[in-house]
Amino acid sequence: MNLFRTKPVTAAPHVDAGEPAEGSLTGEVTLKRALTARHLVMLGIGAVIGAGIFVMTGQAAANHAGPAIILSFVMAGIACGFAGLCYAEFAAMLPVSGSAYSYSYATLGEFVAWFIGWNLVLEYTFAAATVAVGWSGYFTGLVDSIGHMTGTSLAFPEAFTSAPLNVKNGRLVTTGALINLPAVAIVIAVAWLCYRGITQSASVNAVIVAIKVAVLLLFMAFSLKHVDPANWTPFIPEPEGPGRFGWDGVLRGASIVFFAYIGFDAVSTAAQEAKNPQRDMPIGILGSLAICTVLYIAMSAVLTGMIPYTQLGTPKPVATALETFPDLLWLKTLVEVGALAGLSSVILVMMVGQPRIFYTMSRDGLIPKIFGRVHPKFRTPHVGTVIVGVTALILAGLLPIGVLGDLVSMGTLLAFATVCIGVLVLRRTRPDLHRSFRVPAAPVVCILGAAACLWLFGRAFMDNWHWMSAWILIGFAIYFGYSRHHSALNRGA
Repeated sequence: MNLFRTKPVTAAPHVDAGEPAEGSLTGEVTLKRALTARHLVMLGIGAVIGAGIFVMTGQAAANHAGPAIILSFVMAGIACGFAGLCYAEFAAMLPVSGSAYSYSYATLGEFVAWFIGWNLVLEYTFAAATVAVGWSGYFTGLVDSIGHMTGTSLAFPEAFTSAPLNVKNGRLVTTGALINLPAVAIVIAVAWLCYRGITQSASVNAVIVAIKVAVLLLFMAFSLKHVDPANWTPFIPEPEGPGRFGWDGVLRGASIVFFAYIGFDAVSTAAQEAKNPQRDMPIGILGSLAICTVLYIAMSAVLTGMIPYTQLGTPKPVATALETFPDLLWLKTLVEVGALAGLSSVILVMMVGQPRIFYTMSRDGLIPKIFGRVHPKFRTPHVGTVIVGVTALILAGLLPIGVLGDLVSMGTLLAFATVCIGVLVLRRTRPDLHRSFRVPAAPVVCILGAAACLWLFGRAFMDNWHWMSAWILIGFAIYFGYSRHHSALNRGA
């Protein structure tokens, strides 16, 4: 009944993890190994480049860091890189679909693994729902813009574009709306795509990523002529209070934009579907992180150079910058399309990741076996995909989920910190395991990565401790009521 019993670890000795592309060695229908390094890099970019680059950059610059938001992105990228290196070592050594859950099970024990797996539900399922609501807002805005351009009214009725429930003074109240229909529609469309196959999902994601990166590059290329170096002075504004400008503001900005990187770990959930996980997983994780960091830094430099940083504190800072220059207004619609593409790929990658974590947890016995079923034709965890899709569309269509943004971040940060600690633990307990990728200067990188993630978690937890505590208690009830007794390790399987 040991809560900290660990799952036996055996590093995969072959590049294909010992499994043929069309099934397991025993003939069981399994996930299909079909993804290349390019697919994995695209999945990472698809998860990371979303609303953050269109919204968070301006907000953090206007309220905290000023033009030094560039430094904030550099700091956040370095901190996230620590966690990325740790994920890369684990994903290459243990190419399975469970991500941080599986790594925790192998190093810190079953109870910690369940705790991390439960928090990953926050990262993936609730993030998909939250982003779907954001997608709805951009979609209705784009439709409205098209209506103005064509002289017709295409606006959706408000009753079908917002949640029927809201939170006021800690209580649920009705808003008069019926359902957020666009949010429901995008979740259904993405869930159907994920149901059909990982190859189709990865291919569509690659197209979406190409669109949004092209839009970002177009914006930067045409806006560069309007960059005024005078807007970068002073680069670090004089402090105006705690977390507001000065070096403290730069650090606060780093803690905010760190959340723009959340999602890169979704690459590790596809490890069991990678053709050559030992080589390609580190490329996918670290390559996507590097590309996203460069794009974030370049965008923040252009934005703060176009107009004074004090004017960027709007819900749509990119559009605000474009509206300042009449010759760039034609880019505004393209930016809205890019934002839609960015949000769509985030939903897609989140809904690829969660069913695969459920798939691994079900095979360990911690959740019912139905979550581990694989479609005989499409080779996807189809039941888990349907369950995640239904849950996400209910959340996106009916419930107020603004507060869930911090919960998503907290669940992710706990997973990051656990992976960083797990690398050090496994280095000590199983030094004999073959590691095709090793974290350089592991003690320093792992400790700094875990410390950075736990510090950021603590800042968010102080404001949302009651929500997070409730989520943790529900998870404990499920573990002690079901998972501990049905665990494969408990049964001696």
